[in-house]
Amino acid sequence: MSNNGAGSDATSPRTNPWLVFLLPFVVFLLVGSLEPTPEKLGGAGLGLSIPYRAYAWVYTAKIVLTALAVAFVLPGYRQFPLRVSPLAVAVGVVGIVVWVGLGKLDLEERILGPLGLGQFLGLGERSAYNPLDKLADRPAWARTFLAVRFFGLAALVPLVEEGFLRGFLLRFIQQRDWWKVPFGQGGALVVAVAAGYGMVSHPAELVAAAAWFSMVTWLMLRTRNFWDCVAAHAVTNLLLGVYVVWSGEWHFM
Repeated sequence: MSNNGAGSDATSPRTNPWLVFLLPFVVFLLVGSLEPTPEKLGGAGLGLSIPYRAYAWVYTAKIVLTALAVAFVLPGYRQFPLRVSPLAVAVGVVGIVVWVGLGKLDLEERILGPLGLGQFLGLGERSAYNPLDKLADRPAWARTFLAVRFFGLAALVPLVEEGFLRGFLLRFIQQRDWWKVPFGQGGALVVAVAAGYGMVSHPAELVAAAAWFSMVTWLMLRTRNFWDCVAAHAVTNLLLGVYVVWSGEWHFM
């Protein structure tokens, strides 16, 4: 299969570039819109009122459905040679230091607060769901959900998000038949769009997101390897999950 992204069998829905890079991401977002937070009922935009106590079930459903979408289009990812460089792991390790370190500085509130834009940070409210506390009366389910949470965080999210952002969006902005753009090609516009995407998708961590997504974009431009980006993302997310469980700072998840 070609490295350019269209694949040799573009007539198959399982290798169609639009479906490969968009379907899992869309499923992830749609089901994720049903997730409740401590301050907001889930699915309010659809007229639903899913309480916070149901978070574990909604998140599990999101992971299962997204995993099924990934499994459907998995042949499309074979266009990228499966290899990971040590640099990707290093970027992932540095990434967790950057993410947590900048996140603790609360720079977003200091920057946006005086501008009257503090409410923007609320759009990025995380679930902060601690299964070891919320499901303490059902320890087996608590441990099972924690495993599901780690699978989503460290395996599924990196593949789905990197597929959308770097497999689709950063090539889409370069030319109409974007699947013909070699992976990892780009310039200043690609760097800016990647950072902008990170900030929009993580409004509560604007500074950390801009820095982290720029780091992985640098990695992409250097190695031009899709799986390096996925691996760096996975390492950062895995270490973030370990840090959260260890520190109890569930607001990071």
